[in-house]
Amino acid sequence: MIQTAQTTETLPHSLEEFIDWEPNDGFKYEWNGGEIIKSTRMKQEQYYIYDRLLDLFIDRGYKKSGTIIAEPDVHLSSIQMRRPDIACFTKDQYEGGIVDKAAIPAFAIEIISNNDQINQMEKKLTEYLIGGVQVVWVIIPNNKIVYIHTNTTRREVKICLGSDLCSAAPVLPDFEIRVDELLMLPEA
Repeated sequence: MIQTAQTTETLPHSLEEFIDWEPNDGFKYEWNGGEIIKSTRMKQEQYYIYDRLLDLFIDRGYKKSGTIIAEPDVHLSSIQMRRPDIACFTKDQYEGGIVDKAAIPAFAIEIISNNDQINQMEKKLTEYLIGGVQVVWVIIPNNKIVYIHTNTTRREVKICLGSDLCSAAPVLPDFEIRVDELLMLPEA
């Protein structure tokens, strides 16, 4: 669940303090204009999806020019530090240190769990697009649906179900996977 952090320890009062703040409680924290947002980290089902996407990324040859990372720090503005579930960075961004505040991923993915609140996710999605992310996938495994938001000359949303192809174009033109393949649970 996304919520404002509440704790008895001293909370950071600035983005700089937040970056150095490292609570070890198993949660993921984001900074948004002075508000600390607490949410759950990725769970096993979300890591299955990440693993499929990582395999696809490598198979399509994109590993030579970049990388995808789970839950990276992304500085969308001077007052925002968000952590998408998955983000794609170029080799230059990665080798230059993703901590560099200019490292905005071209492609980001959010995987919705039962703990996420849709109004908070919509706010975060808007921040990604305003911040310069070109393609955002919002994956809802329970509903077997993927929303693909593109931030090109006009913002578009594509809804993918079943055998529909999800694409990261124009960022990664050959990065495509069917919804049913992406959300297939591993065999026990």
